[in-house]
Amino acid sequence: MSVAGEKAKPSVWSRQAFRFLLGSEAVTLSGSAVSVVALPALAVLELRASTSEVAVLAFLGSLPNAVALWAGALSDRHPKKPQLIISDLAAAGALMTIPAASVAGVLTVWQLCAVAVVLGAAKVVHDAAAISLLPAIVDPDQLQDANARLGAASSVADSAGTNAGAALVGAVGPARSVLADAVSFLLSAVLLWRMHVPESTTGREADRPGLVRDIADGVRYVARQPTIRTVITALATLSFGLAIMNTYWAYYLLDRLGASPAAFGVIMGVGGAGGVAGALLAPRIAARIGIGPAIIIGFAVSPLAQGPLLLAGPGLRWQIILTTALAVQLFWATVSGTSQRSLRQAVCDPAFQGRMQSASTTLTAGARPLAAATAGGLVLALDVRATLAAGALIQAVPVILLLASPIRTLRTIPIRPAVPSARKGAPS
Repeated sequence: MSVAGEKAKPSVWSRQAFRFLLGSEAVTLSGSAVSVVALPALAVLELRASTSEVAVLAFLGSLPNAVALWAGALSDRHPKKPQLIISDLAAAGALMTIPAASVAGVLTVWQLCAVAVVLGAAKVVHDAAAISLLPAIVDPDQLQDANARLGAASSVADSAGTNAGAALVGAVGPARSVLADAVSFLLSAVLLWRMHVPESTTGREADRPGLVRDIADGVRYVARQPTIRTVITALATLSFGLAIMNTYWAYYLLDRLGASPAAFGVIMGVGGAGGVAGALLAPRIAARIGIGPAIIIGFAVSPLAQGPLLLAGPGLRWQIILTTALAVQLFWATVSGTSQRSLRQAVCDPAFQGRMQSASTTLTAGARPLAAATAGGLVLALDVRATLAAGALIQAVPVILLLASPIRTLRTIPIRPAVPSARKGAPS
């Protein structure tokens, strides 16, 4: 029961800028999920791409992650709202060339590759600006709730977009289906244009060093901030272990355990529902057990949830067990992800938000291709099950890192004192 005269804490939903940002993210994620289905179908079914061309398409789509640090420095140097709008318009323009070329009969795999590069670059710029903008449009004590709503919207939008993409490809063909993604980026740009948020940068352009210096300053800042450094190191290590397993996870289920494609889809779908539930309940869980334990439990559940996979055999009973394990893993992964992202945003100097987020993106995304190569080498030396076990074992390392850090004792998100941001990109 509240004390008389005490003001109720405002909801994050009361922030108009947050509502527009949430709408923008949900719309673009739904559209992008359509393209996840449509673009491979277009390459394989209509353009008859070879296996090497499909591999090149996938590689080029992920290549822009290599410039995430540059995108983070750009985000800290300039107002973020224009970057969000420009990246959405660039993605929409690139996507619209696909149905146009298809109607003209001149569409090629190499045009798809060019579009994939533009989409990847637009996503890197958009994500760096969007994630680092959040602390500027909500109060520090609203970050957990804001990230939870964004996480839930992301999970729902991704699932809905994938289903819509499959239906659209069947109804109008993959080339025309891509238009849905283009329209989603245009709608996102309109929502962002209507968003009003006061923004400040870290100094006049004439007074600023070059982007390379900005990037170096950002890397040094992350390396010197113990909480941020520990969380990002743990994330990168977990990403490496998961990527080793993900290289052969689907193969193991479908080939070695004899799961049908329908059963595989059910396992993935129910597991994804666990992620949605985790996003919705993350603030409540963190408030009850503490932000530090919420983060650590999420990391600890990940290697433990791999146990059933390593012990599993064929049959419905094991498929039910694996579905449950995946749902539990994704539930706690989302609780932990929401909590650690809120913690990093809260303790980070506003002048370094973009570079801090991009450092995390660079390390976690950069770990995946290296992990895939490592998985390939392990399979040659051992076998698939042993490779999966190695990936699960690596996932225990970040738990040790977090337990040995002050994050273990954190119960609430610390609030940074309101001090002026550092100028010229220099660490404070």
